Formats: sequence, structure tokens, C-alpha cells
Amino acid sequence: MTNTSIELDEEIQETNDSDSKYFSLISRLSKQSVDKHFNAYEDVDWDAEEMQIELGKGHWTLTDGQLDPIGSTQWYQGLDDLAKDKLGLYSVAIRMKFGLQFESILKRGLLEYAFRLPNNSPEFRYAYHEVIEEAQHSLMFQEFVNRTKLDIPGLTKLDLFGTSIIVKLGAYFPALFFFFVLGGEDPIDYVQRKALRMEKEIHPLLQRIMKIHVTEEARHLSFARHYLKLNVPKLGFVRKTTLSIAVPIILGTMAQMMLQAPRQVVKEFNIPQDVLKEAYKDNELHHVETRNSLNKVRNLYEELNLMTPVSKRIWKLFNIL
Repeated sequence: MTNTSIELDEEIQETNDSDSKYFSLISRLSKQSVDKHFNAYEDVDWDAEEMQIELGKGHWTLTDGQLDPIGSTQWYQGLDDLAKDKLGLYSVAIRMKFGLQFESILKRGLLEYAFRLPNNSPEFRYAYHEVIEEAQHSLMFQEFVNRTKLDIPGLTKLDLFGTSIIVKLGAYFPALFFFFVLGGEDPIDYVQRKALRMEKEIHPLLQRIMKIHVTEEARHLSFARHYLKLNVPKLGFVRKTTLSIAVPIILGTMAQMMLQAPRQVVKEFNIPQDVLKEAYKDNELHHVETRNSLNKVRNLYEELNLMTPVSKRIWKLFNIL
């Protein structure tokens, strides 16, 4: 079985030249959430034989490094088959753990955003649809982690530092909050869509989870992008300047967190520093893929006239321009 035949839902693309078109889009997204939604325990057949997670069968091996450059290093190629499989599964599971923690921040920020909306706001309904969908994603991710039977750690205290501030941005600075959302979701969406379209066969459970995730994330990303298109031009000088400086820092940091081997994986498998350097720091293909994963949000940033000589230096510093 190949994955190139899989059809994936795409974001709705519309020109935001009026409030009416924006609210019409939100109504469409809300209707889609009713017409096409998923339940973590009804729409994933967890107990089916082909869905079981096992090591030693090569299901999780990072064979060609296309999704994680570690897989193309001599160090990884020198591991025995079981170790290769375990590292691959561990890497998938820890990213799912990170994903549900990120979505926890996202859900709380959305609730803060919705809390201040007036009566009859279509954004209120859509925000709650998204919170419900993200909760189902978190259930899927944690169930996957549990079924690996591996002791998967989450984000470190350092990584989680300041998340309460991000949550409050949903109420007090939604534009920066939604750029944070895109910074976390765009790279993962890019990698998952690439994986689903590759010739390499994916474990059926992982494939099902990713398919559900990208289907609903298409709505979430569409909302965040169109919110920013409509509302950023209305902001004052101070807030636009804040976005100009903060956004590339957020994007650069989030992309590295999502697309490089987490510190916890490095520690668990004793990955040498020279291997990490080979796989990520000195790997131009990895830099290109990282930039590609941020293409949509970078284009939006430029469309909103947020790129300045100062912020351009920040983009270059993180090697994401």
C-alpha cells in the first residue's frame, strides 16, 4: 500500500476584504465542524489487530531520514534493528506528548479569547468547536503514548515556563496568540501531510491519527490565518511592532522544537553531539525543510507588512527566512 492516493482536506482560502466575508468563512468552518468531525474512540479502531503497536517489525524505523534527519546518519544506521525501531517509535510518541501539551495551551488560550466575545459572535461558536476537536486530538495522542508502553516524558519545566502568559494572550493580544498557534501547528501539519503522501508505508494507527489530525487542523489553521488577515491591519503601531519582533522568535523556536530531536530523546538514546550536528545544524536539507514548513505563515507575515529591517535580521538569525 502506498500513501500517494490519500486525499487530504486543505485550508479554505479566501480574500478578507470585508467583515462580512470573514464571518461567512467562520460560519462555513463551524458547519464543517458539525458535518465532518471525529471522536478519538469511535473513529480509531484501537483494538484492531493491524493497529497494535509492536517493536521489532520495522514499522517505526527512520529508514531514509526524510521525516527525521537522524535516520540518515551513520550513527543511526549502525544501530541494531530493534534499537532503530525503538528510537523511531519513541520519537513519534514524544512528539505526540508534546502535541497534546501544546494543544492544552491552545485550548486554554481559545477559551480566554472566547470569554471576552459579545453575544451573537460567530467566533464564539467556532472557538468552542475548535476546543472540542483539539480535546479529541489530545485523547488520541495520549492513548497512542499509553499503548507504546514506553515511559514517554513531556515538555521540560523550562519549555513550559511562560505558558500561562501565552494563554492570557488569547484574551489580551489575540493576534500574537494566533501567530503562536501557527508557529506550533504549521510545521507539524507540513510534516504530517508529507508523511501521508510519501511512498513509504506508515503504520495504520499512525496513519489514521495523522489523517484525522490534518483534516481538522485545516479548519483551525484557516481560522487563525483569516483572523490575522482581518485584524492585524487594524492594530496600532506598538502592537504591530511587537508582532514584527516577537513572531520570528516564536516561529524559529517552535520549528526547532517540532522538527529536531527533543532533548529527552537525545538523553534516552545517548545521541552524540556530532550526530546532532550532522543531522540538523550542518544539514542544509534540514534547514530547507524547516523553512518550507513555515512558508505559509512567513508569507502571511510579509503580506501583513510586518517585515522590517530589524525583524528580517531575526528571521535570518533563526535561519528561517
